[in-house]
Amino acid sequence: MKYRKLGNTGIEVSEIAFGAEFLVERPYEDTEVLIRACEENGINFVDCWMSEPDVRSHLGRAIKPNRENWVIQGHIGATWQNNQYVRTREMDKVIPAFEDFMERFQMDTLDFGMIHYVDQLDDYNEIMNGPFIEYVRKLKEEGTIEHIGLSTHNPDIGVLAAENPEIELLMFSMNPAFDMFGAMGDIMDYRAEDAFDDEELSSLNPQRAELYELCENNGTAITVMKGFAGGNLLSSETSPFGVALTPVQCINYALEQKGVSSIFVGVKTVDELMESLKYCKATDAEKDYAEVLRNAPQHSFRGQCTYCGHCAPCTSEIDIASVIKFFDLAKNHDKVPDSIKEHYNNLKYNATDCIACGDCEERCPFKVPIVDVMLDAQDLFNL
Repeated sequence: MKYRKLGNTGIEVSEIAFGAEFLVERPYEDTEVLIRACEENGINFVDCWMSEPDVRSHLGRAIKPNRENWVIQGHIGATWQNNQYVRTREMDKVIPAFEDFMERFQMDTLDFGMIHYVDQLDDYNEIMNGPFIEYVRKLKEEGTIEHIGLSTHNPDIGVLAAENPEIELLMFSMNPAFDMFGAMGDIMDYRAEDAFDDEELSSLNPQRAELYELCENNGTAITVMKGFAGGNLLSSETSPFGVALTPVQCINYALEQKGVSSIFVGVKTVDELMESLKYCKATDAEKDYAEVLRNAPQHSFRGQCTYCGHCAPCTSEIDIASVIKFFDLAKNHDKVPDSIKEHYNNLKYNATDCIACGDCEERCPFKVPIVDVMLDAQDLFNL
């Protein structure tokens, strides 16, 4: 495992980090096994944006014996309300949720307090000119958090964060498909071919290229989320390029971008973790993604669900990401497999509970037509 410094902080973290989102609703033993595997393979960096109480408690318990070896990103503004995740700026919800995070992680000091999921300019301005940032500053002054970070999918917000000296780390969604997006997820063309040497290839949207360079120049660390696009890039059926990339290629893509220190890999099992760790010993040929991109159609993930969960909370308490995931799995079959139908039917609320309010669509970073998908899911699973 190789290590990189996080911008100007001087903190060194493993190039491959652990994104723990798939530990939600899993027993403690699964967390224990994955954390030990991370430690045995040199991973020392973890992100926890999830507000579900058990996943926080499980991670805190598993990490505690070797806490001094871990660098932790924890999110401020991710709350648990009515048994579901809610992003909020309401301080009467934000403060107890963060206190809960610290208690469940069994620690007094958090390495990076992340301002959670800021994709809109109005939201950013409200945060930076109101009680939210005052609370974050207070946490840092007291030593409860050592550094301030911010997570976003929007390069315009990323630029504002990189230009703000208070924000030392930017958690940003990055992969060959998402890097075709401009601000707010609009489809943008690749740069003109004559802008590059024949031996090189870049699919970076100019706004994103400028963001990454700005972060490198300013010493604002970038940590990468959604490097596999929710797993879509790993399958030829869901990849926008019509061919699957490997975890190694996706990891290499992210780590080659300017300003990037580390990439969080979301894995469910040790076997999946080991697939990502193959990067550490991979040859240049195994890391190469250029040939795939050189011959790929230029289209993005606009409208494609990556199951990130940012659409929550649902007015009807539907686990939207799970419904869409089961729908995506089922729609490619002539008949819905019994196993998928069983998982879908075991959801407490499903697509039939959707009231088409559209609130979820306003929060979706990738403009998925969620209401339409819910209708399609109703038709498919009710056949």
